[in-house]
Amino acid sequence: MVRVPSSAVAAAGLVGGYAVARWTGKRPLGAAVLGAAGLVAGREWHRRGGVPAAAGLGALYVAGFAGSHPLAKKVGAWPAVFGVAGVVAAASWAVADRG
Repeated sequence: MVRVPSSAVAAAGLVGGYAVARWTGKRPLGAAVLGAAGLVAGREWHRRGGVPAAAGLGALYVAGFAGSHPLAKKVGAWPAVFGVAGVVAAASWAVADRG
């Protein structure tokens, strides 16, 4: 079985959640994508780094989602979403996926 890195899952959750919400016009559907990816990534963060890693990266994931909204007013929606997804993916890779 191929293991998808948690960094990719987290980034896909942020980008995919926004894309689904925007293209369907249904924010709850986008939230479901965001939440499902967060749970999958969180399970891997916990497996790899325990509670501290899962809590820290989970908080960053939620903060990235929340922070993308005010950032979007300054740089645009897609650049904001890709920016926070990149930050979350990099942190996830450093804490849980590397090595």
